Amino acid sequence: MQRLLLGALLCAGVAWAGPDDPSKFDGTPLGAQKAVYQFNLEKPEDLYQALGYLNNHLNSLKEFGNVRQSHIVMVAHGNELHMLSRLNRAAYPDIYERLKALTDQGVSLRVCRNAANFRGYKPGDFYDLVTVVPAAMTDLAKWQQNGYAYISGDVINRTKRADFLQKHPEIIE
Repeated sequence: MQRLLLGALLCAGVAWAGPDDPSKFDGTPLGAQKAVYQFNLEKPEDLYQALGYLNNHLNSLKEFGNVRQSHIVMVAHGNELHMLSRLNRAAYPDIYERLKALTDQGVSLRVCRNAANFRGYKPGDFYDLVTVVPAAMTDLAKWQQNGYAYISGDVINRTKRADFLQKHPEIIE
């Protein structure tokens, strides 16, 4: 009888919620995290947004977790390699400082040697902050075998709410 009553109350609670009710925020403490990001970006400049993902992860750990005990790894094997090469600094003069800011917070930057070779780079052509590994896929597997959560760092064209509203005049605020 108690189970039936509890079930009815839970259903009633769900019934009271509706499409006009606000979402909830989950600020549960995160603790320490181990994560490996895979970047295989189409455009070199997409790396700016991808590095933003790493910064957002670190900022969340600073606020809700344990950033000092956490470790984030980036494994790159797409066209972002052009930005990670010291040979291209004239095209991307600010990238080294952005990378340094991440490595100073403990982020490890790794580049696939196979992808580098395909694009015409040698292992020594990348910034000193970068470690070149034999293959992105074997490196990703290694980190995952060591308990790191895999995160696909896909970059998409982002839309702000103001732009969204322009395309949807049926939404009245």
